Amino acid sequence: MCGIVGVLNLSKPHPIEEANLRQMLGMIRHRGPDEFGMYIDSDVGLGSARLSIIDLVGGQQPIASEDKTLWMVFNGEIYNYIELRAELEARGHRFATKTDAEVVLHLYEDYGPACLDHFNGPFAIAIWDSQRRVLFMARDRVGIRPLFYARQDGALIFGSEIKALLANPRLSAEIDPISLDQVFTFWSSLSPRTIFHDIFEVPPGHYLIAQDGHIQMSRYWGLSFPTRPLAETRTVDEAAEELCALLSEATRLRLRADVPVGAYLSGGLDSSTITALVKTQTQNHLETFSIAFSDPAFDESVHQQRMAQFLGTEHHVLYCGHADIGRVFPDVIWHTEMPMIRTAPAPLFLLSKLVNQHNLKVVLTGEGADEFLGGYNIYKEAKVRRFWARNPESAMRPLLLQRLYPYVANLSSGGGAYLTAFFKERLTDLDAPDYSHAIRWQNTARLKRFFSNEMKAALAGSNGPPIESVPLDEAFFDWEPLARAQYLEITIFLSQYLLSAQGDRVAMAHSVEGRMPFLDHRVIEFCNQLPPTFKLQGLQEKYLLKHAVAHLLPEETWRRAKRPYRAPIHRSFFNEFTPDYVRDLLSSGDIEKRGLFNPHAVTQLVKKIERGIPLGENDDMALVGILSAQLVHQLFVDDFQLRPPISDQDNVKVCYGRDVQNRLRL
Repeated sequence: MCGIVGVLNLSKPHPIEEANLRQMLGMIRHRGPDEFGMYIDSDVGLGSARLSIIDLVGGQQPIASEDKTLWMVFNGEIYNYIELRAELEARGHRFATKTDAEVVLHLYEDYGPACLDHFNGPFAIAIWDSQRRVLFMARDRVGIRPLFYARQDGALIFGSEIKALLANPRLSAEIDPISLDQVFTFWSSLSPRTIFHDIFEVPPGHYLIAQDGHIQMSRYWGLSFPTRPLAETRTVDEAAEELCALLSEATRLRLRADVPVGAYLSGGLDSSTITALVKTQTQNHLETFSIAFSDPAFDESVHQQRMAQFLGTEHHVLYCGHADIGRVFPDVIWHTEMPMIRTAPAPLFLLSKLVNQHNLKVVLTGEGADEFLGGYNIYKEAKVRRFWARNPESAMRPLLLQRLYPYVANLSSGGGAYLTAFFKERLTDLDAPDYSHAIRWQNTARLKRFFSNEMKAALAGSNGPPIESVPLDEAFFDWEPLARAQYLEITIFLSQYLLSAQGDRVAMAHSVEGRMPFLDHRVIEFCNQLPPTFKLQGLQEKYLLKHAVAHLLPEETWRRAKRPYRAPIHRSFFNEFTPDYVRDLLSSGDIEKRGLFNPHAVTQLVKKIERGIPLGENDDMALVGILSAQLVHQLFVDDFQLRPPISDQDNVKVCYGRDVQNRLRL
């Protein structure tokens, strides 16, 4: 795993400055502290910060083709590289390293952009063709690894993190009002937007070609579900056996490394499944890691310890209190580079630090099961509401909603009247594309009541229904309702928030690579073809997964109802150790200075907290959203701080194109 950076002259002959590449790499040193590399010619500069996992000695980047016409920097892992290498060698390719990265370059030589279809794993790639003067960039299917770019002053500037782009003097950060509006609706901006004006991401499943001053973006992979009506020929037992085999193979491939591999163990079904599969694949000593919260409303440590004992792992626990979340939150925002309406990434940031302290670079995790196998309550909500809509005046049918949130205090009080009123909104609008998510988005959008007048003015004319901002697949309306809900959840929440803020960014902050067997593209494509009843049987989530792994886990684990990962919010910032930055950033003067939020409304929220008035879920989200947006503005717009550039003491390899070599000789 690594971080990559680069600059390409699109339409102006800017000097490619080695000092600037060193500065850009210095901003993402945490992604790859082991060694650094650069390639420089008259039109392009590429840089790599490497976290060595495969071929520890010989895998330094950038990597060149045999004739030195192609140069590549690569962030990711190609888990099937051994099989791909054998095929390439049979066709006459010769390798200088034992890395998976070199396999990528040789496949590109043979197939061009179609090489992406052969890869199993997460990646962000940049390949420079010095003969054709073409830059090829690509990102993995679901967006596990980040890749950002900006076009400025005739140049294309790119990197694994936005802070690397901002180290280039051509760029500066400015909050994009539309993106902030999206965060306060969807929990994230929508691809390809980022929170910053004119800085974009390469969307998941896409590649970019830059040539002759032009940039072309193309999609090579996307979500696909069967059209109705479904004709399922497999039994549940047959499908469960196939799913277990696919997950076992995906886990086996993700154990490929020249360093030890650990696992996250939350105590729930998903991480327990992956850890159990690891134990079936290897007899090696296995270390597992989990989070224990001091607040019992969020703590699941009892289940974690039981699973660790059952599996016989060496288990390490991060004990996280309210003050811990508040203390590290600015560092979390520095790494996630986006406002958030949840604190959940903060404990995971601390957990990756614990992994690093135990000298591990790789952990397997359970992300993806909920999205692709029907684990989220939002899927159940939509199913209950569709059932209720057949008899809208029923007093009994909405009572099913009370079964969904036993972990949220007081939500079902008053005989469920609140839930009934909340979920009755647009109850019979069954054909709406956003039927599964509209209520949730509408509820989150209430946070915009804190926006300043300036923000509201900037958004004037752009506030249509949220679904209008979401690109829908052309076959969307031919899918089953559950598939439509999955598409929205995967396209927005998984790729834009979960794999970023709670995945790559907080893990790589401490040089830890997360590997996710549930996100093997073969597992994804298998799950997407399953009938809805295999995923959601009545209101039992992940029905097929439970059936598939029941022989691997204790019954209490696979039968236990899902409890989503959550972290405390307002008590993390307002407690006996309230950090100074919280009061500073939420002060009327600071709120007014940055112009994003209404000072009076924010002051009233703070007073409410200080008086001990119970906060609802919406106010909690508002607090963390406001505070994180203020931090983004402070860290990246007002007072962006450069980190030390890499130096010759940092194990650096510098390669030059022929034109630069000739110039240096002169």
